Amino acid sequence: MIDISLQQDQFEVVPTLVQPTLVEVLKSRVKADMAREAQLPQVHTLPIDQMLNARLASFDPESEDAEAENAFYVADLGEVYRQHLRWKALLPRIEPFFAMKCNPDPMVMRLLASLGAGFDCASKNEIQSVLEMGVDPSRIIYANPCKQNSFVKYARTNNVHMMTFDNAEELHKIKRFHPDAQLVLRILTDDSKSLCKLGLKFGAPLDTTGFLLATARELNLNVIGISFHVGSGCFDANAFGEAVIRARRVFDQAKDYGFEFNFLDVGGGFPSAHVTEGITFEKVASILGSTVDSLFGPEVRVIAEPGRYYVGSAFTLATQVIARRTIARDLGEILSTEQSQNPSHMYYINDGMYGSFNCIMFDHQVCEPKVLLKDGGFAYKTAVNEPHGYASVWGPTCDSIDCISAKSSLPLLETGDWLYFENMGAYTITAASQFNGFRKSEIMYTTTEQEVTFHF
Repeated sequence: MIDISLQQDQFEVVPTLVQPTLVEVLKSRVKADMAREAQLPQVHTLPIDQMLNARLASFDPESEDAEAENAFYVADLGEVYRQHLRWKALLPRIEPFFAMKCNPDPMVMRLLASLGAGFDCASKNEIQSVLEMGVDPSRIIYANPCKQNSFVKYARTNNVHMMTFDNAEELHKIKRFHPDAQLVLRILTDDSKSLCKLGLKFGAPLDTTGFLLATARELNLNVIGISFHVGSGCFDANAFGEAVIRARRVFDQAKDYGFEFNFLDVGGGFPSAHVTEGITFEKVASILGSTVDSLFGPEVRVIAEPGRYYVGSAFTLATQVIARRTIARDLGEILSTEQSQNPSHMYYINDGMYGSFNCIMFDHQVCEPKVLLKDGGFAYKTAVNEPHGYASVWGPTCDSIDCISAKSSLPLLETGDWLYFENMGAYTITAASQFNGFRKSEIMYTTTEQEVTFHF
């Protein structure tokens, strides 16, 4: 048995005898702010496959309950916890500030708060959500370079001092509404090897940083350091090291303007446990950690803004096939998969682009459907023993943009069968809508870390 003892932001593993389980801790952390809810989320201690199977087995196909067979998530909080341990082991110097825009799930947030993580917030509502969990304002960075006036005032009223900027107009705004802020200059980096190129919108080019520092000095504002972001979904580990080198240049430049920086924010872009484009967190950590240590002394506080890293691989989505359309070609003959390499069937499922699969459009993700239940047989992580054909997979709305996969290798499915999608925790739930009257997919919670307990 292992106990995680947390005091302030210290992380220590110590032996214990009997302590509250992870499930009990999570429930206690959410109880206060969810007291108004009719039911507290239940956290199970079952493997993912058992969670999925139990939920499917609970459905009554003859029931008239229209909501009974909605799509649903299984969230493994144990995976979030393992990612935290991994971060602490590979990047012990860099404090993680979870980018809550990635997935503001309340159970994930409470778990990370309990583990001592900070939070990267981009709006008043995000800041408010974190503060209501009892997180100290010093564990929040308002990492939006262009902020609404009232949001800046809210941050000041609630003692949230760290905030980013990348232009002179923002400095004048902060001078007016939060003159005591601890400012972090966000610089532009090379994000050409990222799925989402944030440099299109944010980041001060290095040839403008001198002017911005001079402006901050004239306004008597406190600039404490530098931040950058290599882009969301970065697939080049070297981009992190190159960005740190740029930050070092501005650290040195700041001395000419009377600043002595002691803060570095290396942003986000970290890969999740699901490896994409050949990049691994281990590789990123090796390059980033060594570069930071070689260029910045221990007096510099270093944070990061991981988002998908924590939650990407922790959520699995299960969806039901609600309709099938057979495509006829060649004078009405239905071609078999051996005769055609084009999709011969269209499957419609009960979640789509306007719901959980908004990640396809907004986050450039490729979502691979896999068979979960076919002909009443549970098929999670197993091969379906029949020839696979090509099919397209569509969401439930009446919009033709609602295409999840234009061509997927699938067996012949029937209405009522189920598909599942792995690695659905990042930039999915957070931007889901209820377009066309379809409800957002609900979340079931489990933890696959049953041998870990927490003590507070």
